[in-house]
Amino acid sequence: MVIYMNLKPMLNAYPDSLGGTLGDIVTLLKKDDMKGVFGSFYILPSLYHSDLDRGFSVIDYDINEELAERDDLEALKEVGIDLKLDFILNHASAQSPQFKDLVEKGDASEYKNFFIDWNAFWEGYGSMTEEGYIQPDETYIKDMFFRKPGLPILMVQFPDGTKRPYWNTFYQEEHYPQYLGQMDLDIRSAKVWDFYRETLAKIASYGASIVRLDAFAYAPKAPGRKNFLNEPETWDLLEQIRMYAEPYELTLLPEIHAAYEEHIYQTVAEKGYMTYDFFLPGLVIDAIENKRSKYLAAWAKELVEKKINTVNMLGCHDGIPMLDLKGILPEEDIQKLIALIVDRGGMVKNLHGQKNVYYQVNATYFSALGESEQKLLLARAIQIFMPGKPQVWYLDLFAGKNDHEAVKEAGEGGHKEINRTNLTDIQIRQGLQTDVVQKQLELLRFRSTSRAFTEDADIQIQSDGRKLMIRWSNSAAAAQLDVDFETGSFVIS
Repeated sequence: MVIYMNLKPMLNAYPDSLGGTLGDIVTLLKKDDMKGVFGSFYILPSLYHSDLDRGFSVIDYDINEELAERDDLEALKEVGIDLKLDFILNHASAQSPQFKDLVEKGDASEYKNFFIDWNAFWEGYGSMTEEGYIQPDETYIKDMFFRKPGLPILMVQFPDGTKRPYWNTFYQEEHYPQYLGQMDLDIRSAKVWDFYRETLAKIASYGASIVRLDAFAYAPKAPGRKNFLNEPETWDLLEQIRMYAEPYELTLLPEIHAAYEEHIYQTVAEKGYMTYDFFLPGLVIDAIENKRSKYLAAWAKELVEKKINTVNMLGCHDGIPMLDLKGILPEEDIQKLIALIVDRGGMVKNLHGQKNVYYQVNATYFSALGESEQKLLLARAIQIFMPGKPQVWYLDLFAGKNDHEAVKEAGEGGHKEINRTNLTDIQIRQGLQTDVVQKQLELLRFRSTSRAFTEDADIQIQSDGRKLMIRWSNSAAAAQLDVDFETGSFVIS
């Protein structure tokens, strides 16, 4: 098992988030302001050739030359920054060479079994409709989880005029012959496993140390099963991927959202993987706004006691997680948290088309905190002292505000653009001159350079109502954070 040892802060951005290209970000990271701040960089998947969902609908895993060059990745390595990159296990773009070959050649395609033929999958488990797809019997589908209303299918027209439905969990648009969508891969196919192995080798060649496994829990499918984290098949899938990754010394980070009360985060950790701390963003806001340490401290203590290896964050390219908080915060408090962030301009993302089934709130973290610089600095201080590796969304670093204009321009389904504003060189230069940016950089540089923050450090957490203490110590150094939530102040010693 590959153990990842670099606990320094990790920048998180798209290749075009800061200046326009990855080369611009490399130039920024070489500036004196940024020296000694970051040890890693999570580059979102628009680094690859993609067409939808800001990178998560991958056409192929070659570098997108419009946004990045191989030399940029080498330059990051030269300044001591390693990489975290995405691998999307469940699906590929409808514009991928494999799917285009299937649409062009039909049954003659070598990729005939690469994607999931809906009718072949459900044969014997339902009835054929006039539209040409099998409607599964209720007994097999009643407990299945789908990410959008209706059946997850895209009707694909072949050159001979016939149409056939293919499994499509996420986005889709029917525009024959130029389909848009994220087509689910059939993990029963040997060619899919060849693709997995080849892709991991390619990602490793870019210099990746961590590979974030996106949508992995949707990949294993079976009639009548829940269609999300089917067990033990999902864990079997991950174990095989880990075997492919080990020769390249890649650490896997399975990405999964689930309620705390399900304890899936713990299962991921027990099986030897890093896990995302999707609980921290909401717990920090709860602690700051309600002036209490109770729930945040309990979570920090659990991480230490159970030795859970995490990547933590405040903001990210998605929203602030809410579904995850079920069971770690009282339901009434979760609803109050949602209402507060929405009142401050955030937007609620409901789950797979249903109303009042919350999933996340889309907002910048700065706006979620009422655009208070004091609160943002407190949140960052807490993050750098929490167990795990801190991941920093570029827009949080520059105290970005909710971008409602971007949401309007994106149209229906564009709510995520509220927190994805690309910054120009001028905006970056102006931001670097502000107190809130410089103080965050100072905090992150402390986390990156202090000898206290090591894998073998002893982490102590104490809380008393409105106060919180987190202390890292080892034989070489110690660092301590004392927070007073009543005044919103903190001291680092």
